[in-house]
Amino acid sequence: MWFDRIDVQGASSLDLVTSKLSRAIIFVGSLIVVIAVASDHAAAETPYDTSPRDDQTRQLVEAAIAHGKLPGAVVCIADREKIRYLAAMGDRQVDPTREPMTTDTVFDLASITKPVATATSVMLLLQRGEIQLDDPVSKHLVEFTGAGRETITVGQLLLHTGGLIADNALSDYSAGRATAWQRICNLSLKSDPGTKFIYSDVGYIVLGELVHRVSGQRLDQFSAEHIFQPLKMTDTTFNPAAELIPRIAPTERRDGTWIRGQVHDPRAFLMEGVAGHAGLFSTAGDLVRYGQMMLRDDSEQGNVLSRETIAVMTQPHDVFRGNRTLGWDHSSPYSRNGGAMRSPSAYGHGGFTGTVLWIDPETEMIFVFLSSRLHPDGEGEVNTLAGEIATIWQH
Repeated sequence: MWFDRIDVQGASSLDLVTSKLSRAIIFVGSLIVVIAVASDHAAAETPYDTSPRDDQTRQLVEAAIAHGKLPGAVVCIADREKIRYLAAMGDRQVDPTREPMTTDTVFDLASITKPVATATSVMLLLQRGEIQLDDPVSKHLVEFTGAGRETITVGQLLLHTGGLIADNALSDYSAGRATAWQRICNLSLKSDPGTKFIYSDVGYIVLGELVHRVSGQRLDQFSAEHIFQPLKMTDTTFNPAAELIPRIAPTERRDGTWIRGQVHDPRAFLMEGVAGHAGLFSTAGDLVRYGQMMLRDDSEQGNVLSRETIAVMTQPHDVFRGNRTLGWDHSSPYSRNGGAMRSPSAYGHGGFTGTVLWIDPETEMIFVFLSSRLHPDGEGEVNTLAGEIATIWQH
């Protein structure tokens, strides 16, 4: 198997977890707590895992912390049934005070919003027959026309081949959502639709508006009701509530104030925290629940997308610079954070704040790496680190 089994494999009740813990040796370290639990129960501490892969993971993260690449991280390995490895290392906050990282820390996912919230919402509308991938976006957003925009399809936006600019001027967002949308509808194309890969936040903002217009619910409401609640992703949300703030990893300062509980991305922030390209917050445990849904059979309880829809979503497409799937990376210049040993069926995504999620159907491996690499100084780099850790667990 690709994973090392840890003694505590999870429990069906709190009593069972307590029973197992009573026989375990608890190791408390200032930098790392390793836990393994069933995916549908709260995390509980377990004996420190001294397997070689745990040692390698810990050494890589600690070295990166020492070099200022990040303040801390949560690393999680799971399969379609259970979490097999879960570790919190370093700190989630170092300034103005130090707070140790915990396995239930909530992170700003940045661009992981694209597949988990936006693309999944679009695929649900496809599954319901309310849209088609080859629909011109203008069929549903009638103002999205002119200068060739009327030929851009839903599928092209999901693949970043719609011809839209990567990001438009931040000033376009300063007057609020309505004006920002009007400015987007007036943007010129960078290339003919379907002819070039341009990783585009703007394209996913358009997809977020598409979800709103077709479903009648704003993206945050639609994804909460139809994705996160059915999957019991209780810590996954746009605009986190006040009770989540103490568990959120801060990023950097905005206007002299620490960004904690507000989206870091400046465009999403100016769009009231809800946009198709960024704004989602979540935990390792919740992302595992999402990943397990993507690996489950139709007959298993709790599915949001059917196996047929998942197959369509995760089918690789040539996008002129490697392959992408509908919402996910596959084998493009962005995919080095997924590890060197992933199978040809693996797909995943990263986020600017230092977050990574990869799902490998062939090995049934879910890899989650969560950090707030921008804390405290807006610097840091974790893509290489995440890829090295993923490779360790792919052996």
